[in-house]
Amino acid sequence: MKRKIITINEEKCNGCGLCALACHEGAIQMIDGKAKLVSESYCDGLGDCLPECPTGAITLEERETVAYDQAAVERHMAEKKKALEPMACGCPSTHAQTFDRQAKAEPAAQMPVAEAVSELRQWPVQIKLVSPNAPFLQGADLLVAATCSAFSNANVHRLFMKDKVTLIGCPKLDMVDYSEKLAEILAENDIQSITVLRMSVPCCGGLTEAVKQALIKSGKMIPWRIIVLDTDGTVLS
Repeated sequence: MKRKIITINEEKCNGCGLCALACHEGAIQMIDGKAKLVSESYCDGLGDCLPECPTGAITLEERETVAYDQAAVERHMAEKKKALEPMACGCPSTHAQTFDRQAKAEPAAQMPVAEAVSELRQWPVQIKLVSPNAPFLQGADLLVAATCSAFSNANVHRLFMKDKVTLIGCPKLDMVDYSEKLAEILAENDIQSITVLRMSVPCCGGLTEAVKQALIKSGKMIPWRIIVLDTDGTVLS
């Protein structure tokens, strides 16, 4: 049959992942750093992904292809959602823990490395592993941070993590839609605020977009802000 469907120019794709986050049918996935249409039957041809692409790599064309399959999309999205849920196993990485951080008189940045104070308040920290029902989320101020941020800026604990619940992820490497999990967290907990700590690289835009979509999906417009770090750790904004 002939119908409208997207085409992706991989040479123009910069790997930011925003199109994959915008696609509600899961038709686009990030594979080897590039956006790819994984199944033409998943694409509804409405083009929600087009305005999100910063390089114009996606176009909407009318051509011969298979029919849009809503049932297949629903199965596909159910499988993706299940993959985001913490594994029901005895793995310590999924066990919720909280840590009581006592303030010290001397700022962490001035302490010897051996005495530097961690400001991590909970475990796990990976967005994919955190249960939306974890007790440490209730009433929390969230820090949603790019995985690279803690390695680029030496003061991430003291400046950004202090008194916050930290969730980390990399939209380019994980290649999943964080917005579903974050929306569940917002819906089931009285989250007070969200700080997004991202790098200046394009792929980190996926982290910001995931938080934005989670706020929309949850219907909760709580205070949120974005902090951008350069690749050398400098705070840009």
